[in-house]
Amino acid sequence: MTSRVRGLLVLAFPILLSGCSSAAYYSQLATGQWDLLHAREPVSQVIADPQRPAALREQLAKAQAARTFASDHLHLPDNQSYRLYADLQRPYVVWNVFATPAFSLDPVTHCFPIAGCVAYRGFYTQGAARGDAALQRQQGMDVFVSGVEAYSTLGWFDDPILSSMLNWGDERLATLIFHELAHQRFYVKDDTEFNESFANFVEQEGTRQWRAKQGLPPSDSSNLQQREQFISLVLDTRQRLKTLYAQPLPAAEMQQRKSAEFERMRGDYRQLRDQQWAGNPRYDVWINSPLNNAKLLPFGLYDQWVSAFAALFKHASGDWPRFYAEVEQLGKLSPEQRKAALQQWAGR
Repeated sequence: MTSRVRGLLVLAFPILLSGCSSAAYYSQLATGQWDLLHAREPVSQVIADPQRPAALREQLAKAQAARTFASDHLHLPDNQSYRLYADLQRPYVVWNVFATPAFSLDPVTHCFPIAGCVAYRGFYTQGAARGDAALQRQQGMDVFVSGVEAYSTLGWFDDPILSSMLNWGDERLATLIFHELAHQRFYVKDDTEFNESFANFVEQEGTRQWRAKQGLPPSDSSNLQQREQFISLVLDTRQRLKTLYAQPLPAAEMQQRKSAEFERMRGDYRQLRDQQWAGNPRYDVWINSPLNNAKLLPFGLYDQWVSAFAALFKHASGDWPRFYAEVEQLGKLSPEQRKAALQQWAGR
């Protein structure tokens, strides 16, 4: 299920000014970001080079059409981001480490000067991410490590199309571009749920309009319905766990009930798969691998307020500039006021 966490932000430049973590951690961020920037080359140059693989050139050409659509029709930033290409020669650009206490769904957050506080730490090598995860497990934390295909520097650099973004097909690449440019369009410090839900809505609605622009039919409704049902299943489990963790129970009993909730989720998933999805095993790997609090975090981050932004977009009559203006007004509210407003929009 790592695709759900494909776009989570990891800033690797302005955070160097922060003293809230080890020098070694920031050193690997600086080195990783520098290597990425050094690997960039104009997409137009790659497309024009007959020595480059034809499949790569064709995929990048289609990506540039989506990139133009993003600025012309979705009113996303018109800059050099995603008009450059970088071959990473690895499957992911970074690996994110999520952590929570054993009996809490509150993430361990990490605060940086520009990005604000986020619910994970990013590492440019899988080994470093696994090492950090092991240390946190020793401290009794629930931990989840996930590879990330792309991230945004929020306009500090011209973000390239990464080779790690090419593994999911032409439309998937377009959706990643829409998502990451949304982060450049608007970003609120210290509110990961707001930022990721906003970018996820822009990605979804942008993809719908992109398909229409190409004369393609809407995405397979059965796949969308299954995705929504699975997300709902996970969010329901999160809510039950949140209620459980608020109870004054002994640790042993709390652990037993926690394990029972995860087994309940597995059972509910299998019933859903077998009775409504005709046995489609699309989430089997995720559900059958080890489960813990941290593994549930990306769902809340990405999906908490998507329905609220959908209602806001409808209120704006589908007008992107008007929608963004409304989003910016939400961003000016205090965290408490912003959450209350999003709850109202989600209920419409």
